[in-house]
Amino acid sequence: MIKRANRNSDRFTPPAKLFHNLGLFLLHLPVGQQAALFFKAIGSLFSNNRSFKTDSRNIILQTFFTGVEVFPILFIVATLFGTVVIIEVITMMGKMGFSDVVGSLIVVVIIRELGPILTAFLIAGRSGSSLTTYIGSMVINSEVDALATMGVDPVRYLVMPGLIGGCIAMVIMNIFFSTSAIVVGYLTTKGAILLSGNALNIQLTWTYLSTEILNAISLSDFVFVILKPLVFGAIITTNACYQALNIQRDVRQVPKATSRSVVKSFLYVVIADVFLSVYYFVEYMNNLSTLI
Repeated sequence: MIKRANRNSDRFTPPAKLFHNLGLFLLHLPVGQQAALFFKAIGSLFSNNRSFKTDSRNIILQTFFTGVEVFPILFIVATLFGTVVIIEVITMMGKMGFSDVVGSLIVVVIIRELGPILTAFLIAGRSGSSLTTYIGSMVINSEVDALATMGVDPVRYLVMPGLIGGCIAMVIMNIFFSTSAIVVGYLTTKGAILLSGNALNIQLTWTYLSTEILNAISLSDFVFVILKPLVFGAIITTNACYQALNIQRDVRQVPKATSRSVVKSFLYVVIADVFLSVYYFVEYMNNLSTLI
């Protein structure tokens, strides 16, 4: 097929031929193949032989598996993380005389950056690895080939529900993480203050904390609360399915593919976060230039 594409490229204009060769080059890379798998999964939503009932059931089951079952550990991590952040920010900013930036720091640390990343790491380590193991085992047992033989598109039946359900679960879990980190983290901090007899010398009320956070949060934060988890969820599930579908027919390759899926998901999530955070950097530089 690639040779045929190369023969057809002879009829292209030089700019078209450049983009054509670039596309062929990207399709030879794992990142390009994962992007192709992503678009193929999205395109399968509109296939002629789709079944709304079956697809809906698979997406709901995948959302439950990805999000609800990971909630207990996510809740514990969010609570501990939020408690540490609140104590550190209140203590340090109070000593330095910058109490007016407490809300901004909490928004940056919990809502903008580390909250979505930690949520993505938890889902990649738990749900992404399980998805790779599940589909990889099906590949080794020739169940994926059996689906294709029966006329069932494996991408629509396996990848698409994982992709859509993973993205939905990622958004919901990210909101739960930020909420738990702030609300339950505040309650835990108040409990620590009462038990220690305020040995930390922290003056903290819910009115003060919530007011500072609401004043610091912006419209772009609400957008990125949805956008970042969607991007991270798509990366994690697409990478997990790609690693599983390209596994070698050897049962010993399943744990290798699973570990590879988790490690690469971590890497891709961090890289994506850097690109998404460029917006805040540009906004910061614009505000700085205005002040100057």
